[in-house]
Amino acid sequence: MPLAAAISGLGLAGLTRDTFVAPAELARQAVVAAAGDAGLPLGAIDGLVVCRTSAAGDAVLGLDLQRALGLRDLRLNRITLCEGASALAAIQLAAMAVTCGMANTVACVFADAPLAPDKKTGAAFGRLKTSSGMEGLRYSAGLFGGAATYALSAARYLALHALDETILADVAITTRRWAELNPGAVHRKPLTLDAYLNARMIAEPLRLFDCSAPVNGSVAVIVTSPARAVDGAQPPVHILASADGHPGVPDRAGHDRILTHGGAIAGPALFEATDLRPQDIDMGQFYDAFSILPLLTLEAYGFHPPGEGRLAYRDGAAGPGGSGMPINTGGGHLSGYYLQGMTPVAEAVIQARGQAGDRQVPGIRRILVTNDGGRFDYHIGMILGTTGG
Repeated sequence: MPLAAAISGLGLAGLTRDTFVAPAELARQAVVAAAGDAGLPLGAIDGLVVCRTSAAGDAVLGLDLQRALGLRDLRLNRITLCEGASALAAIQLAAMAVTCGMANTVACVFADAPLAPDKKTGAAFGRLKTSSGMEGLRYSAGLFGGAATYALSAARYLALHALDETILADVAITTRRWAELNPGAVHRKPLTLDAYLNARMIAEPLRLFDCSAPVNGSVAVIVTSPARAVDGAQPPVHILASADGHPGVPDRAGHDRILTHGGAIAGPALFEATDLRPQDIDMGQFYDAFSILPLLTLEAYGFHPPGEGRLAYRDGAAGPGGSGMPINTGGGHLSGYYLQGMTPVAEAVIQARGQAGDRQVPGIRRILVTNDGGRFDYHIGMILGTTGG
């Protein structure tokens, strides 16, 4: 079913590594900011979709956000949990609700505050150990956290295609070049190849700068009909299509989960729905919690054959002033900030509106935004456009 929806408001709150504010309050602030950005009173919101964070502890949001915002008589109220793909899952649900007439104006929000004064970042994103099942086998083998599992993918990818670690460096360095132009990015100091290679190893072959930069903060968007968005305070960002890809590959002999990316399922559906092809996409805002992910995304969506995603970054092609498709222009998760799937969404909206300042890419019409969750468990892609249809 074609989607008839647009993003009319964007709100950011917090985005700091220094101050702790409860996620529920960050979420409230972001929704208020998004409504204000759209030129709407809070009372105009009749739908609310909250992305539940996968971080441990009390950083989990509940439905009490409706009460905190003072919203009455909602026609839609949901929580999405697809780990890192929750943001696009929320926006997708909102777009379908608006298209079907279930709601008129839906706020989608993700908030997290993993960086508490008494908690290490690794502990904030860790999971409780278990001695049972497949998880027990992982832990007994010393396989802890996201970095370790994605390091397996990176190592397998490099070995399979006879590549060295400099291709991961190209991703990190290009992403940092964009972050240098973003006042809101966490890491803005220029990154050289020597600095990349000399950074500490997190999980071989992933080094420090191959891993995301977590922050405390929140991002919210307002989803409404194109007609309402046109009358709003900001240029509308049209949701042209959205598609899922959840491979369901098990951790069993005979199955290759390590490099199985859901974009291979979502991509054809997206392009068929919009009658577009990879060459029609002007910009990529890809989920890049780890540097291997953009390479796998480029290949899964058909921008490059397997093992050749590196060509998108060669000689700075994906960076500022480069000859290729710009990728992760705000610094992505690696150098910008890590707020799961809302990080690429926020940058896509800013670029589509033409409000990115020094990092603005001219002539943008269509942007591919991707989210990944778990260990290639969840994947959602969405094409946003500056015009509808």
